[in-house]
Amino acid sequence: MIRNVLGSVIALAGAAAAVLSPFQPWYDGRLGRDYRIQDLFGGITGAHAAVMTSILLPFLFAALVTVVGVLLRSRAVVAFAGLVVLGFTVLWMVRQGQAAGSLSVGSDGTGLRWGTALAAGGGLLLLLGSLLMSGRPAGRGRRRRGATEPYPVPRDDRPDTWPPTQEPGPAAQTSPWPEQERDPYTGPDPRDREQYSGHHRGQDTASHPTGDEDRDERDRGDR
Repeated sequence: MIRNVLGSVIALAGAAAAVLSPFQPWYDGRLGRDYRIQDLFGGITGAHAAVMTSILLPFLFAALVTVVGVLLRSRAVVAFAGLVVLGFTVLWMVRQGQAAGSLSVGSDGTGLRWGTALAAGGGLLLLLGSLLMSGRPAGRGRRRRGATEPYPVPRDDRPDTWPPTQEPGPAAQTSPWPEQERDPYTGPDPRDREQYSGHHRGQDTASHPTGDEDRDERDRGDR
């Protein structure tokens, strides 16, 4: 927060210096607003320009971009405004050097003047302000979206089925006691087979008497 405030103040000061510079002498007592924009591309001439067709126009555009960048807290927008101011200032210096043969700073009011210094200083302040600004927090939008749903429901990709199908594997044990092991042999017990056979043999003997018993019964009948 402090970095944004400090960077915004410095950027706005740089934009104000850039806008004020065309109203100051730039070279040999000539004001910056007297230079036409087309002179920066075709060569410096002695013709005077109107205010809105002078070098003041790109500086006003840079100031407007700076205000937008400060409101949006965008470092890139503020840095772009600084590059516009520095670009037009350097371009003017190149054209003025070509027209005068050289650039100089004289103590008698000739050569480069305060207007040029204000324009160059304003562009540097704009770049410095963009570097000091921390910009907009990256996670602000995510926190705002997360506030509507603080406890997101985990996604379940499995289809809803009823009744629920049991997963393959051993049967679930619901009793607290350990389950008894099952006898792996599922056939009849051989001992049961022997007892069953002996029991039937006894019944056959009782129901079918032997030959001696048959003769005794016939003798009893003859008597």
